[in-house]
Formats: sequence, structure tokens, C-alpha cells
Amino acid sequence: MDESVFRQMLTGLNGLPCPFAKTILTGCAGCSKAEKRNIAEREVVDCTSDQAHERCIAFRDLLRHNFTFALGKLHIDGPLPHAQEMRMQCGGLTGLQFVLDDNEECIDIDCLLIMAQQKFGELADFPYSKIVQLANIHYKGR
Repeated sequence: MDESVFRQMLTGLNGLPCPFAKTILTGCAGCSKAEKRNIAEREVVDCTSDQAHERCIAFRDLLRHNFTFALGKLHIDGPLPHAQEMRMQCGGLTGLQFVLDDNEECIDIDCLLIMAQQKFGELADFPYSKIVQLANIHYKGR
């Protein structure tokens, strides 16, 4: 399928694109609010909840901001290369899980963020320096 036709179809679906779609599609984590769909030969992930979607976008943006040094950048203006995006997303979720003292693999992103909000309050109050440190220790790419 032509890339421009794919993009037009994707924007015409009116779904909420999951900010952690790469993480879900690679099997690094899952989410109870995620819905996978196929468009031609491609698989996309949409969010089924407006509230969860907003929470995940905010968390991903905070991860991007806090991972700049760990990724060897001064600031992140545009999209990251796939490996760095995976390190930030999968590593960030793994780091958050260890901060919550949960030693099991990340199963549900939405549940993990809700548990973290119950423990730390607002997303901005999460201990990101500890999350990034634990992500660097525990996340192993391919």
C-alpha cells in the first residue's frame, strides 16, 4: 500500500492513536485500553479511553523530557530513532515498575500508571531520575 494512501486511511479512522503503540506491538508491554487493528498489511493500536489516552500522552512526554540526557541529547524536538524510542518507552515503563516495587514484567500500561498516580500523585511528581536510572539498568534492547 502506498504510504500516502495509508496515512489518509489512518487519519480517516478517527481513532485515538496509542502513544505506546510501538511498545505494545513489540510485546514489551500490553494495555487493557489498547485495541489493535489491521490496515492493509499494517497493524495499528488505538486507545479506547479518552482519559487513559491523555494520561499516556502526558507520561510519554514527561519520559521524553527526562530521558534526554540518558539518550545523549540536549533536547528532543522531533521523532526519535526506533531503538531510542523503545529504550525510552519500554525502559521507562520497566523503571516505573521497579520504582513501584513490582518485580513482574509490565502487563498493563494503564494499570501501571494508575498505581503510580495513587502512590506519587500527579504524573509530574513521579521520581523520573530514579525511573531513568532503573531503566538504564534493567532495559535490554534486542
